[in-house]
Amino acid sequence: MWAILKFDRKNFHILQGDLKKKIGEDCIFYRPKILIKKFKNNKIIYKEIDILGDYIFCFHSNFQKRKVINQLKFTRGLKYFLDGFVEFQSNIKEFIEKCKKLENEQGFISESLFELKINSKYRFGSGQFADKIFKIINFNKNTINILIGNIKTTINKKEFLFNPL
Repeated sequence: MWAILKFDRKNFHILQGDLKKKIGEDCIFYRPKILIKKFKNNKIIYKEIDILGDYIFCFHSNFQKRKVINQLKFTRGLKYFLDGFVEFQSNIKEFIEKCKKLENEQGFISESLFELKINSKYRFGSGQFADKIFKIINFNKNTINILIGNIKTTINKKEFLFNPL
């Protein structure tokens, strides 16, 4: 069963080790990340960003038992277990599968997680257009026709990350 944990970013490795000691080595962690490429002072800077911030998915068969959750509440590096993860298992599995499909060879999410809509505004999260706002005019399988200010251009979906406004 998947659980959603809020953790202290500085103590993630401690949390990981303590959970594996307490409930066993068959504990699986999933932490979806994106790799942002920004230009700063004429240099390219790569930055890893957790999509979920300081939340992480953790899988173990014993998470069904409330007693196990109560024993793990005071683990170092753990802030709390997010309530309601039992009821939303299908949604959690669906989200994790979608993230894993979009991962590249390095394990970073390479495409946008959001459904694209024509005439909607988005903000670039990577590439030479980082932090610029654009509007989608039309999209095909691998390319998107966009409008940035008064300039129309075509971009490849897989090369850029963007978020809806």
